[in-house]
Amino acid sequence: MGSTPSKPAQQLSLQEQREVEKSSYVAQELSRSLADLSISAPLSADGALSLSNVNAWEEAVEKSPKLQLARNILNHSNIREALVSRSAQIADAHVFNLELDFKTAPITNQKSSGRCWLFATTNVLRYNIMKKLNLADFQLSQAYLFFWDKLNKSNYYLELSIEHADLPVDDRLVYYLSDELISDGGQWDMVVNLLETYGVVPQPAYPESLHSSLSSPINTLLKTKLREHALILRDLSASLRANSALSEEAVLATLRSKKEELLKEVYVVMSATLGVPPRPNEKFTWDYYDKDGKAGSWTGTPQEFYKAFAYDKYSPADSFSLINDPRNAYGKLYTVDKLGNIWGGRPVLYVNTEIENLKQAVVKQLKAGHPVFFGCDVGQFSDRVQGIMDTALFEYEATFDIKFGLTKADRLRTNESSMTHAMVISGVHLDAMGRPVRYKVENSWGDAVGDKGYFVMSDAWFEQFVYQVVIPKALAPKELVKVFDEGKKEVLPPWDPMGSLA
Repeated sequence: MGSTPSKPAQQLSLQEQREVEKSSYVAQELSRSLADLSISAPLSADGALSLSNVNAWEEAVEKSPKLQLARNILNHSNIREALVSRSAQIADAHVFNLELDFKTAPITNQKSSGRCWLFATTNVLRYNIMKKLNLADFQLSQAYLFFWDKLNKSNYYLELSIEHADLPVDDRLVYYLSDELISDGGQWDMVVNLLETYGVVPQPAYPESLHSSLSSPINTLLKTKLREHALILRDLSASLRANSALSEEAVLATLRSKKEELLKEVYVVMSATLGVPPRPNEKFTWDYYDKDGKAGSWTGTPQEFYKAFAYDKYSPADSFSLINDPRNAYGKLYTVDKLGNIWGGRPVLYVNTEIENLKQAVVKQLKAGHPVFFGCDVGQFSDRVQGIMDTALFEYEATFDIKFGLTKADRLRTNESSMTHAMVISGVHLDAMGRPVRYKVENSWGDAVGDKGYFVMSDAWFEQFVYQVVIPKALAPKELVKVFDEGKKEVLPPWDPMGSLA
């Protein structure tokens, strides 16, 4: 009203439109259920599954030729093969009109381990190393970072055990912390802790071992010992605190001395199964050939190698995580309680923002020639062999007469989805308006899957199942950098899905 012009209606993003559609579907189902309650009674009054239910359902299926056909085909077919959408396969071509101008090699393989975040990180860092040293193929040692991460996580868990020794052993926090206490996975800020403390080395300086590529056996052994260590420290804590003559400082010093004695067992197991790693401040020599066949040699420490070659304009320490978590307010900084690897190190921090900002962060970095570390839920609507990630990949809804109604926020709230895998985006296909259509993804599952190790991710899949994009501060929107730098963080509980480790 008045002389002030009316503001145009705000346009919703594609993700927001899809979230509204799914919310509407859930609301419609609720309304229908409430309406049904007013006109019908359940076939099972006591809530148990009855044959009357089964008979009614079977009668409905028998009237549907489509569902009958599905039964004939799918009882002897893998639904993830039989129901692949041909139109999705055609749309998800491995063709991209914006790619990094330098291609690294070889495609890496984390094998039977959960080290995707370390592979994604080293795959990002090797771009600069290979350019600077004119290399045809190169890998940093993922096992080197893996060793120092697991040793530090062991220390981190025992420090938490000391900190919470006063809580009952069946307290939710204590029980949760003793579950995945030394997971192979991690987060961006955790790898920054490792890089800044230990540096990096070429793979020949600390090669793979059987158990860096097959981590389950040593994880099982170490968890058993660490849980035992935690109980020892809890009992010692109770005994020490029963002595009123001891100060809190003396109690803590005694507990930490005992912890260091116990951690020796962890080190013995790890150094035997993974090998003794280079010390971050001790020199090593690396001999190599460049892509022209010219021999080269470099001598220095892992920390020096990291600073000399691993980055140019964009330091990992000056990069941070954007996340899209629709459960929580945008434009705010979040952290997860009790999550970390190096005790006293950089905390895990996320700036929560709209999905469009994550997309633009990807495009801006690629235009700047920088590969993109990102975290996602890789198992959702994806095909490992073809290397396709697309919400339209499987014809489940049409085949079974069902509809998926969960929003991205719903999936997080109901344990349906979380960040499970980290990879690298090295290209994107943009439409005539400059909007992303699909993304080129460098995975770490070897070259026998996808397009010689590369996957394609649709924009719709990005919206629903990408949770994190790491971006250098120099390329990030200023208002989001400000949120990160101000450090006013909201703390999520340890079991929050944003605490899942890729």
